[in-house]
Amino acid sequence: MLFPRQGGKGAQRLLLFVLLLAAWKAGSGQVHYSVPEEAKHGTFVGRIAQDLGLELAQLVPRLFRVVSKGRGDLLEVNLQNGILFVNSRIDREELCGLNLECSIHLEVIVDRPLQVFHVEVEVKDINDNPPVFRGREQRLFIPESRLVDSRFPIEGAADADIGTNALITYTLSPSDYFSLDVQASDELSKSLSLELRKSLDREETPELRLLLTATDGGKPELEGTVQLLITVLDVNDNAPLFAQAVYRIHLLETTANGTLVTTLNASDADEGVNGEIVFSFGSDVPLNIQKNFKIDSSSGEIRLIGRLDYEETKSYEIHVKAVDKGSPPMSNHCKVLVKVLDVNDNAPQLAVTSLSLPVREDTPLSTVIAFVSVSDRDSGVNGQVTCSLTPHIPFKLVSTFKNYYSLVLDSALDRERVANYELLVTARDGGSPSLSATVSVSVEVADVNDNAPTFAQAEYTVFVKENNPPGCHIFTVSARDADAQENALVSYSLVERRVGERALSSYVSVHAESGKVYALQPLDHEELELLQFQVSARDAGVPPLGSNVTLQVFVLDENDNAPALLPLWSYSQQRRQRVCSGEGPPKTDLMAFSPSLPQVPGSADERQQPSESEHLGKVSLFHRF
Repeated sequence: MLFPRQGGKGAQRLLLFVLLLAAWKAGSGQVHYSVPEEAKHGTFVGRIAQDLGLELAQLVPRLFRVVSKGRGDLLEVNLQNGILFVNSRIDREELCGLNLECSIHLEVIVDRPLQVFHVEVEVKDINDNPPVFRGREQRLFIPESRLVDSRFPIEGAADADIGTNALITYTLSPSDYFSLDVQASDELSKSLSLELRKSLDREETPELRLLLTATDGGKPELEGTVQLLITVLDVNDNAPLFAQAVYRIHLLETTANGTLVTTLNASDADEGVNGEIVFSFGSDVPLNIQKNFKIDSSSGEIRLIGRLDYEETKSYEIHVKAVDKGSPPMSNHCKVLVKVLDVNDNAPQLAVTSLSLPVREDTPLSTVIAFVSVSDRDSGVNGQVTCSLTPHIPFKLVSTFKNYYSLVLDSALDRERVANYELLVTARDGGSPSLSATVSVSVEVADVNDNAPTFAQAEYTVFVKENNPPGCHIFTVSARDADAQENALVSYSLVERRVGERALSSYVSVHAESGKVYALQPLDHEELELLQFQVSARDAGVPPLGSNVTLQVFVLDENDNAPALLPLWSYSQQRRQRVCSGEGPPKTDLMAFSPSLPQVPGSADERQQPSESEHLGKVSLFHRF
């Protein structure tokens, strides 16, 4: 797509926004599948690569991988055809218990560029669990004196499935004495009792055996059975009677040990020992109930003796039996339903994945550096988590979808200013008081060759005496590079040029590593007063960067030439020649006066007279006729 040039920065910003929006959508996809529980190994779930918009040929090069918070071996992806399939046995009841919704959450991660996708696989319930009674038989002791239409509670069955598969109907084997009475308290909970249809006569029928069958609503139907063993009693004809068939209790998960949960109230119409009641938990009490609750056999008080945890167990169903002391004893049952209430007792949990380190200092803005996932075992507001990041840093957190964030670059990096960032990611829940968790993320900034070597000065002046020995060290240049490693590795070289008829490199050289400058031959002030050249400093980056420095080498004169007499003098025309000069030590000048007329033999007085010069080595020659 082409944008008109008019508008300038506005068009560029629009283009950047469109590109960022497309990249965010590409990495924040969510795909839903469903699979029935107990599906065989290899069962097709979905074409995950195709649904995520990924090419099959890219799966391996882009390091396609699947991450699961729970068991990671239930589902697998064939990297050859991009199909998600069942890898091992999936038991919905094991995964989710009695929860109506059950899903396996997967994160699909690919690199180059880094992307993450959320995949939700719903596990469909099948009717694979029959109704189950708590024991193989239930014993009832019924006195022969009980009246017709009397009811005797019995325990029903439980089905681990959900929905229609867990709807149970009951049937009783044919009997002249009893019929089955079913009272539905809600869709899934039913109270069962045997209703006496004919008076009992212990002498005629001392014992009865009935078969209770529970059938679920699945297709095909599954069923479970329990034997009802009824003993007809001749005495103690009143069983204990609870004030309530069901006790409903709510407890905070932070409730202290020893707290009274409830007091059961039961009565027995009999007198004496036949009316004395002993309370106890029902048969086959689950271990977690035994660990967390106890019942006083005399008072019926139930107290908490363990630690409740809403995140582990949200409710308890306690079956309590009241038995009198008659002979034989009579009993009755009730239920205590304890609902555990959530308290904000779990801090959020943070996980940083797919960290792309180190980060180049020329990394474009909005580049994803890492993914951050948060979770909180609490429920409701207590489990709602928000994330924040250390302020005043060139990074920010961007929410991709629920409980997932991307750590992205928000402003330009400069390794020479800050080479490493210690980021502190904080997750805070919505509880009162709120709980928080932090995780530290160290982000190293990788160097880019964006600094050329620099000299402290643009030009250096060097003084060297003439007649120096060959290979004499005359100066050392030094350049500093703000980059790191190879990008800061500086090498030196001469900027070659001609000095008269000769190359500069015949006079001087520079050591590539140390920057030491050497005079390769003796210098002659009378031949070369000033040698000016440049030294280049270049780093080892790609591409390399460099800079130059100028060296002015002044050759200082030494008294290495004797005065010379010229043969002719002329008063009418004289020429003063400055043979050589230097700076630093006192100058040495040779002054020559040459006459234009030829000398007349024997007519002139020739005499040499040195001048009283202030400078050592200055000689003047005079010729008189």
